[in-house]
Amino acid sequence: MSESSLSARRSRGRPSARTVRGGDKRERILDAAVRVFARKGFYLTRVSEVAKAAGVADGTIYLYFKSKDDLLVSLFENRIQRLLTYLDTELPRIASATYKLQKIIELQLGLLEGERDLAEVVTVILRQSTKLMKEYAAPRFTAYFDTIAKVIAEGQASGELRADISPHLAARAIFGALDAITMTWALGKAEPGGLLRASGQIVELVLRGLSPAAP
Repeated sequence: MSESSLSARRSRGRPSARTVRGGDKRERILDAAVRVFARKGFYLTRVSEVAKAAGVADGTIYLYFKSKDDLLVSLFENRIQRLLTYLDTELPRIASATYKLQKIIELQLGLLEGERDLAEVVTVILRQSTKLMKEYAAPRFTAYFDTIAKVIAEGQASGELRADISPHLAARAIFGALDAITMTWALGKAEPGGLLRASGQIVELVLRGLSPAAP
């Protein structure tokens, strides 16, 4: 590609080939970190092992991440931001609060189905560092709780859901159930299809619990 054509692409706001390659390399490092952290644990993992699994030089890691802690935080933020972005796009298209809750539950479990290593990193390994949880993970979790609580509040206002339960309390209860199911699945045999089957039962439990009482 000529320099002039490259400049033209940049002027139109499109990413350059170098930027795309850089993004691919960063994603390779994150994917490798998931595998290595899940296999060895966060504290026993060396940055050089992540680099080897990603197929890059040790120093390349530090072009994208300040430290091993930063790598773990970036990994968590990358994955949960995907979920939040997807929900921001999908939920406004659904009119019913009950169907929105069903979508949230199915998405959280469905996105981790087939990704046992990622499920273990998110539910177990991240919790090994209280500092990372408080400073970095907590704000992301709060944003996710707020998304669920907003859906519940909408359902209460429309009369779809019972109004005598705190939306944020219900949101944390839903997340806690999903988190526990994911953790036991990741640390157990991780049976194929297990999370997807569980999602249907959790939807049933949640919606029955939040349904308004019959007159």
